[in-house]
Amino acid sequence: MILEGTVLRGPDFEPVEGRVVVEDGEIAAIEEGEARSDDIVLPAFVNAHTHLGDSIAKEAGGGLSLDDLVAPPDGLKHRLLREASREETVEAMHRSLRYMQSGGTAHCIEFREGGVEGVSAIREAADGLDVEPVVLGREEIEAMEASDGFGASGARDADFDHERTATRDAGKLFGIHAGERDSHDVNAALDLDPDFLVHMVHTEPLHRERVADWEIPIVVCPRSNLVTGVGVPDMDELAEHTTLALGTDNVMLNSPSMFREMEFAAKLSDRSAADVLRMATKHGADIAGLNCGVVEPGRDAKLLVLDGDSDNLDGARDTVRAVVRRAGVADVRDVVLGSADG
Repeated sequence: MILEGTVLRGPDFEPVEGRVVVEDGEIAAIEEGEARSDDIVLPAFVNAHTHLGDSIAKEAGGGLSLDDLVAPPDGLKHRLLREASREETVEAMHRSLRYMQSGGTAHCIEFREGGVEGVSAIREAADGLDVEPVVLGREEIEAMEASDGFGASGARDADFDHERTATRDAGKLFGIHAGERDSHDVNAALDLDPDFLVHMVHTEPLHRERVADWEIPIVVCPRSNLVTGVGVPDMDELAEHTTLALGTDNVMLNSPSMFREMEFAAKLSDRSAADVLRMATKHGADIAGLNCGVVEPGRDAKLLVLDGDSDNLDGARDTVRAVVRRAGVADVRDVVLGSADG
């Protein structure tokens, strides 16, 4: 397979005219030269934080507080998840995953409710699609053992020492929500030495120093934080201390569109367009240990092709800025989600 156009090459997304050569699901070469296409070739997205079970309850709970919406065990989302049949939940998650794939998402890091059964349900939901969830089980050690790791709700909800130890012993990924409604749970979350933190809307200088010292990446979800009324993360301040990735959070509250999340993050902060695109691609891939997120030889061919001649993108003077702040699903020409192992 050969993809022609403007290639956003390497971790800095240098726009070069040429071709991406794909062989056996891997990027074999990037060849500079005159292209016969106005397409834009970039890495597919890695959505670094999702709750796809919420797909059964889109736009439910308008006006409710964060706790009333999502706090375990009796927040609205948890009640609706318990009431839904497995078939309803699987179908709703499948449709969200299909939408994500059509918008250029290769992977998502999913905090999956429902224990082992919940892990099984999202595996079924992803069947037949090319988008691949990195599933972090919740609620029980067995869910971690059946998945790719453990996704903790937050240190104020429970003591996760046992789950953290078991996840570390298994060599799997451990993530935890922290600093979402206030800063009171941040130190306890950091004490668990997580592989990554989610939200960190409310932080103090000590928290940011600990994050920097331990090099713990943070996944920010600014659209979700705005909807739930907890504020928005100071991405510029956080980025001075650690690596940031981008997630869309609860499907109940927002569409799982990385285009929308990038645009919002870019316009809410002073991060450069390249910084935001890294948050949506490479940094999420790095958290999950994935071999994608960058267009360079040797990477899995997880690629997004945009129509640079669309009515929306034609005439853009800065390609990366246009991708981050302007592009959308309607501009997608192709989504290539191969991998070296087939």
